[in-house]
Amino acid sequence: MAVALALYVFSWTAFLIPNGITAGGVTGMSTILNFAFGWHISHTYLILNAVLLIAGTIIMGKGFGFKTIYCILVSTVYFEFFPLIPWVSNIDDNLINSIVGGAMSACGIALVFTQGGSTGGIDIIALVINKYREVSPGRVFMVSDFLIISSVLFLPDKSLQDIVYGYVVTVAFSYTVDQLLTGSKQSVQMLIISSKYEEIANRLCFEMDKGVTAINALGWYKKSQSMMIMVVTRKDKMYEVMAAVKEIDNKSFFTVSTVMGVYGEGFEEFKAKRKNKKKIAA
Repeated sequence: MAVALALYVFSWTAFLIPNGITAGGVTGMSTILNFAFGWHISHTYLILNAVLLIAGTIIMGKGFGFKTIYCILVSTVYFEFFPLIPWVSNIDDNLINSIVGGAMSACGIALVFTQGGSTGGIDIIALVINKYREVSPGRVFMVSDFLIISSVLFLPDKSLQDIVYGYVVTVAFSYTVDQLLTGSKQSVQMLIISSKYEEIANRLCFEMDKGVTAINALGWYKKSQSMMIMVVTRKDKMYEVMAAVKEIDNKSFFTVSTVMGVYGEGFEEFKAKRKNKKKIAA
């Protein structure tokens, strides 16, 4: 987590803050307050996080609180000393600085998330929401960050162009976080048509431990009855299934489509709770 946090803070101190670019989250709020009133970023960052940390600890548990405290303190120290590093981005185009800074900070945050930690602020809100609802962290970041970045308009020396750069950081950050955190969880649905459907189904089910569903199918040209095999698997396992099918029948026909969500044993847990219908009094 220390390495991940160094990557996160460095993206701010080397690419964003020196070029007057802000973004969302507590770090973005601290940067905006620094631009407006000259408040020290590390001090503001620590104070704002303390409030959200209490709520996050109550909801997520003590283990979450300990790791988050560690991340906040380490990030605060980094924000204090990283500006002393003489190197900052020498890229003249702030659009590129925004994209690089946003993507780099997302890599750091994603690595922290994989260790069960958080840098506080919006990260806490994202993790709490994701615990109870199937909402990606990237979406939470994007909505909250757009609101925070819009406050730049109240600064006298900032323009619409600065807001656009902030939005670019948010898009790059949210997209990268989602790809790193949920990319490996993406699933595909495969429909396989082959005359050797029984052999293929046995291979996928009993040797590769895949869930297999056989569906009655009718080849309309020859009016021949057959079975179509449906398999849902992780995206990174797709080519293993394709190779197994081709090994058995290299003339087989199959389609592959991305599915929005897969819930059940072996996949994701459905987190949304059923709403209780209110009884209408007679």
